[in-house]
Amino acid sequence: MINTIFWDFDGTLLDTNDVILESWQVTYEHYYGKRMPVEHITKCFGEPLLVTMAREFPEVEPLEAANVYRTYQKDFAYRNVKTIPGVFEAVEELRKRGYKQCIVTSRTTESTMRYLELFDKTDAFDGMVTCDDTDKHKPDPAPILLALEKMGCTSDEALMVGDGVFDIKCANNAGVRAVLVGWRITDTDNMLIRDAVHDYEVDSPEELLELIERL
Repeated sequence: MINTIFWDFDGTLLDTNDVILESWQVTYEHYYGKRMPVEHITKCFGEPLLVTMAREFPEVEPLEAANVYRTYQKDFAYRNVKTIPGVFEAVEELRKRGYKQCIVTSRTTESTMRYLELFDKTDAFDGMVTCDDTDKHKPDPAPILLALEKMGCTSDEALMVGDGVFDIKCANNAGVRAVLVGWRITDTDNMLIRDAVHDYEVDSPEELLELIERL
């Protein structure tokens, strides 16, 4: 029986798509003097930032490139991060029903908390696992395994909700069932990981609530 919900952050809990895309474009323009196709960027959604930086800008120290990205994002985020209709209402409803909820993200703790503070949601979750908490990151099972430990539940009692293959493959590797959300902008046919398999797919937060209640 499911009693714990793990939430990916970007694109799942909050609509950070515009700010992420534009932060990447600013970084590409900074180093290469050009913008990249959106599909090239979205295929990396969910991958730890420093991993992507090392691959996309091999001649640059990853932390340096990440600083270009993060500096722009901090200024841009307050104007462009948006809520996803119905998602935080679903989080609140799940809390009323007694489910434990934990964010599992490749984002840093600082940036995750900063975005939650924008919408006064810092107390909406029972726990959080960010890239600061593990040496290995999605799609490695380490983030979800740590979340299981923090929440005091087994893999059979948890459900991972995400918008991309890094979330789904992380859940696969940890033995946790996974839900792919329909409000994503990622294209699962154009991704770095091709063997991620989701157990369920929902088109709306309301459908997610119905699914969880059945499990």
